Amino acid sequence: MTTKINKYFASGLLCCTVAAVATSLGSCSDFLDIKPQDKVILEDFWDEKADVENVVSGCYSVLQSSNARRCMMVWGEFRSDNVVSGPNANNDANLYNVLRENITAKNEFTKWSNFYDVINRCNTVMKYAPKVAAADPSYTQSDLYATIAEVSALRDLCYFYLIRTFRDVPYSTEAYTDDNQVMDLPATPFYDVLDSLILDLENVKSYAVSRYPETEPRDQTGRITRDAIYAMLCEMYLWKKDYDNCIKYAELVIQSKKDQFEEEIAKNGRLTGGANLATLRARLNGYPLVNDQLSGTSFGTAYEAIFVDGMSRETIFELFYGNDRYSLRDNSQQPVNTAIESYFGNQRTPKGQLKPSDKMTEDVKNLYETKNKNLDARIYYNFAFQDDVITKLAARRITINTTNIKANDVKPQYTNISPTYYNEGENCSQWIIYRLPDIMLLEAEALCQKMREGGDDDVSDYNKELLDKAFNLVNAINKRSLCEAPLLDADTLHRSDYTTKSLMEDLVKRERRRELMFEGKRWYDLVRYAMRDNNTTEIISAVQTRDDVNGDYASNFFKKMDAIFWPYNYEEMKVNRNLVANPAFGTGESTSYEKAK
Repeated sequence: MTTKINKYFASGLLCCTVAAVATSLGSCSDFLDIKPQDKVILEDFWDEKADVENVVSGCYSVLQSSNARRCMMVWGEFRSDNVVSGPNANNDANLYNVLRENITAKNEFTKWSNFYDVINRCNTVMKYAPKVAAADPSYTQSDLYATIAEVSALRDLCYFYLIRTFRDVPYSTEAYTDDNQVMDLPATPFYDVLDSLILDLENVKSYAVSRYPETEPRDQTGRITRDAIYAMLCEMYLWKKDYDNCIKYAELVIQSKKDQFEEEIAKNGRLTGGANLATLRARLNGYPLVNDQLSGTSFGTAYEAIFVDGMSRETIFELFYGNDRYSLRDNSQQPVNTAIESYFGNQRTPKGQLKPSDKMTEDVKNLYETKNKNLDARIYYNFAFQDDVITKLAARRITINTTNIKANDVKPQYTNISPTYYNEGENCSQWIIYRLPDIMLLEAEALCQKMREGGDDDVSDYNKELLDKAFNLVNAINKRSLCEAPLLDADTLHRSDYTTKSLMEDLVKRERRRELMFEGKRWYDLVRYAMRDNNTTEIISAVQTRDDVNGDYASNFFKKMDAIFWPYNYEEMKVNRNLVANPAFGTGESTSYEKAK
């Protein structure tokens, strides 16, 4: 392959596309020595339905890969106020420099090859799948349309990661299968790409699979469905500041999940765990979230259902991981989640390369609600201060015993918390791209943006319905997290405490942070707030809490909107002269802003 293809749409892309489904033919290089690459694809490969399915499966495999997963974590979380350097962070110079905000174009985490790999695989499927539909009667037109919807969404998801990270990126829907094709595309502006992604998803949404067969339960959350597309549209419209459409698609996701929940009850005649349905509906405000047990003093089963077992009732789309020892889903082998193990630790080395922010203890006073913070399971799910470690995703089980926790004690008590970490090399925590609380809080955020500022009667009347709806969404998520059965009114949030746009907006942001902590969302949230408000005040405030970063430096550096995004990789810019370096970062040859601008 040419250098351009190697550096731009991922090294050996087509080699990997074919070899992933033809491993019996030997190594990638051996396979291509037999026949030219383009002829392998055109003449020998795209003949039957299984060929399409295998390449689509390969798209998911790339996203599951350690390199892609690490980028999702690093890009979406590690510049935020949730994490700081752990005891082993300096073993990885690239990670250490990210945590110190010393990022240059030569940092390994500026590479985007995995995401463009998936993008080109998806484009290639869209180019050749119609040929298969014409040749293989078992691959019907409805199968073809469903495939196009699935790979379109996977491609759009990858582009969505890229624009949230780099802002403007090269954008193409063309399959690159030939060395003679022009590859060095200029970057397309953020909002132009976003509009294209939204239009694409709007065009294919009705063709997407709504439900996969019951014989393939993992596909329902492990592959793109119509709900996953609705979730993507919900978030994309929020970034576009189209709040009505954000709310529309959030409601479609919520209703779909409610329908599935009712079908589950009708089929089984009861709820798993023997939970009382009326009590559960009241507890969750009617939303089908995963519930913990509603009696007794031991809590933690909701954590396992969502993050360990996978396929939970609230999950919309997730990347599966597993191993024979801990996987409860089925007998098929899935890769181990090595990225989580490296960054968050394991049984042998509980302290990974990262730890909760040293200021998190102080944040607990503000982030968690005073009236119920000692009962909020997420304090214990997310981190363990007594051990100075991140527990979420690193633990396969977290048991919370509330026997000695006093209802009026607002200080979290860790003496009754028992996390059980995965053994080394056995982490099978699922990486969730979308789950229902995420979508509910995106909707609540959109509702807040529709509110008016001020406290006069007209504003209050206008805001009331929006405030009620936003509070109902937040309150459901908050109540499900409380380790108290039965739940007392004194422990719950009260609508009367949130009577203005600013109060509700602050509540939504706090709930979003505590619910989705360490799930690769926080930095993207901060970027979205900055782009919406056209200022970086909130990012500056967040980064200044990190001990890794000099506060004065952060205040100065993040005054530039450019700084909230990432630089293009140095090697990428060498082969694609149409890319213009982000002026906030070193080019790779220099490391200072002054020299780079």
